[in-house]
Amino acid sequence: MFGAALALCVLGLVTMSSFQSRDPYVIRQLIWIIIGVLVFFGASQVDWRFLRRSGVAAGIYGALLLPLIFLVVAGHAILGAKSWFDLGLLAFQPTDFVNLALIILLAKYFSRRHIEIANFRHIIISGGYAVVVFVLILLQPDFGAAVIIFCIWLGMVLCSGLSRTHLLLILTVGALAFLGLWLFGFHDYQKQRILNFVNPTRDLHGTGYNAYQSTVAVGSGQLSGKGIGYGTQSKLRFLPEYQTDFIFAAYAEEWGFVGIILVFALYGILFWRILRAAMRGASNFEVLFALGVLCYLAAHMVLHAGINLGVLPVTGTTIPFMSYGGSHVVAEFLALGIISGMSAYSRVAHPQALARDWSGGYDR
Repeated sequence: MFGAALALCVLGLVTMSSFQSRDPYVIRQLIWIIIGVLVFFGASQVDWRFLRRSGVAAGIYGALLLPLIFLVVAGHAILGAKSWFDLGLLAFQPTDFVNLALIILLAKYFSRRHIEIANFRHIIISGGYAVVVFVLILLQPDFGAAVIIFCIWLGMVLCSGLSRTHLLLILTVGALAFLGLWLFGFHDYQKQRILNFVNPTRDLHGTGYNAYQSTVAVGSGQLSGKGIGYGTQSKLRFLPEYQTDFIFAAYAEEWGFVGIILVFALYGILFWRILRAAMRGASNFEVLFALGVLCYLAAHMVLHAGINLGVLPVTGTTIPFMSYGGSHVVAEFLALGIISGMSAYSRVAHPQALARDWSGGYDR
C-alpha cells in the first residue's frame, strides 16, 4: 500500500520536473511528500481504537468544521474560491482533512447501525452530517470537493447495506438537488463547463478550452508517449494547471497509453491493499473506515482521470499522490497511516466470521 502510493508520488514529481528546469513546484512537493511519509509512519504506530468513541469522532468532525466556516465567512478568494488559508510560503486547504473527519464520523455511526440501515432515518441522519460539509464547501465555491463529499457518503451508505428502494429515492433527491443547484446555486462558469461536457466543441476558445487541451494532450501521447520533458501541450503552456488539475493529461502525453496502464496498475494495487485491510478489520468501525478511505481516494482518481480524458465535466479535482499540493498529500498519507495502524490489531479474515459480524453477531 505504501509502496504504490510512494511510486505515484515519484511519477507526479517526474512529470512536474519535466515542465521546466528548476521548477519550484518540484522542490515544494518533494518536501510535502517527505512530511507525508513521516506522517504515515507516525500514524502507523498509533493505536486508533480510541476513534471508536462517539465523543472523539464527533469532536474531530466539529473541530475541523470551524476552519470551513471561517473560510466561507471571512476567507480571501484564491483562484476564485475560498478554499485555502494563505500563510505566505504555503497555502493550507482544510477540506482534505475534513474528508477524513467525515469518514471517521460515518464509520462510527454505521458501525453500530449497519443492521438497521433499512430504517431510512439513519440514512437521513448520516446524510445530514455530509450535507453540512457539502454546503460549506459549495459556498466557497468548490464543486469538485463537494462531489467528493457526496461520493464518500454514498459509498459508505452502500457499503452499509442500502436497499434498492432507498437508493432510487436518493438518486431522485440527487436529481432534484442538481436541478436546484442549476437554477439557484451554480455560477455561470460552472454551467458553461457542464454544457461544454455535453457539447465539447461549442466554445473551444472560451470555457471549453481546458477540457479540449486536456484531451489533445492525452491523445497525442499515443502508445508510448512523447518522452519525459517532450510534452508540447504542457511545455508550451497550452495545458492549464498542469501541476494539479491536469497532471494526468500532462503525464499521459509524455508516457502514453503504456504509462496510463502503469498508473492504473499502481492505483489498483493501492485500492486492493486498502480493501484487504478492510476485510481484516478488527471491528465494523475499522472495516468502514478503510472502505471510506477507499471511496475517498477512488472518487478523486476516477473524477480526475475522467475530467482529463474528457468524459466528465471539469470540476478542478486533484488525483491522489500525483497532483501538486501539500494538504491533500499529507491527508492521504495520514489516511493510509491510520489504516496501517489499525492493521496492527486486525483479525484474520474468515468468510464465516465476516458474515457473522455483518449480520449482527458481534456488538460493535
